[in-house]
Amino acid sequence: MDKKLNAICGDVVEELCKLENDSVDLIVTDPPYNLNKDYGTSQDKLEFEDYIEFSRIWLNEAKRVLKPDGTIYVFMGMKYISYIYTILEQELGMTFNSWITWFYTQGIGKTKGFSPRHDDILMFTKNPKKFLFNLDSIRVPQKYYRSVNNMRGANPGNVWEFSHMHYCNKNRKKHPTQKPEGLYERMILASSEEGDLVVDPFVGSGTCLRVCQQLNRRSIGIDINPEYIQMTKERLNEPFSGFDSIDEKMKRCPNDLNDAKIRIDYIENHIKWFLKNHPDAINEFLEEVKAKYLIKMIETGQTWIFDQYGVAI
Repeated sequence: MDKKLNAICGDVVEELCKLENDSVDLIVTDPPYNLNKDYGTSQDKLEFEDYIEFSRIWLNEAKRVLKPDGTIYVFMGMKYISYIYTILEQELGMTFNSWITWFYTQGIGKTKGFSPRHDDILMFTKNPKKFLFNLDSIRVPQKYYRSVNNMRGANPGNVWEFSHMHYCNKNRKKHPTQKPEGLYERMILASSEEGDLVVDPFVGSGTCLRVCQQLNRRSIGIDINPEYIQMTKERLNEPFSGFDSIDEKMKRCPNDLNDAKIRIDYIENHIKWFLKNHPDAINEFLEEVKAKYLIKMIETGQTWIFDQYGVAI
């Protein structure tokens, strides 16, 4: 396994205690929601006060190891997210930045009540003003092209649509709450630089380490279940052909690309900017380009871009 990546089997608090103060650039993690999920060796059904105290302890250690300009993202279900928010803000004195809603189109079906279609992610920073946020690294394509718009794209907002990790997905592992790589890609690109240290105290199926591997970050993942640590190590040795999920907006082609030079510049830059880690989505993007602009591109001799990527015209 890459020496920059370390999957550790152990208790989350004990392992975090081994890290030095102010040594971690970013924490991204998906802790147990205390909903009685089967994680093999760990208990996901604590008494209310026990779960809150457990959360308080590991979050306190997370804050300690974060650098002064560091950021933490915490996935959490509706039942406990307000308590996690209170611990981070009121008890630990961290600064709230964003409440992100991960929207997915399919989920658990309910016969009495409305089926859940989202999870939430809290983003807090250690310093209210001094923290990293790489907006240009996470922009999404504009729906309409306008000269006054930034061709590089728009802020993705705080509602993110990524598909669940369905069991038919070739990258699906034997973990009950595996998250899509595209989610982690956006957070890691936004709040760290190449070579930075990213820690996931509840690494589970290894998504955080896998994404850090491809984005050239150092990473430490912790989990109490040895099977999940082995799963993570095996995953890091698998060949990479692109992240297993993508925001559908990344594949859309803006309307009104009527100027020939702007159009071809945009198409080339779109592939470089938005689909760098998603080569399997390039053909879908070019199919949309073809549907909107083929006639104009024939007239201006720009169909070579389709040939370059093997898209038939």
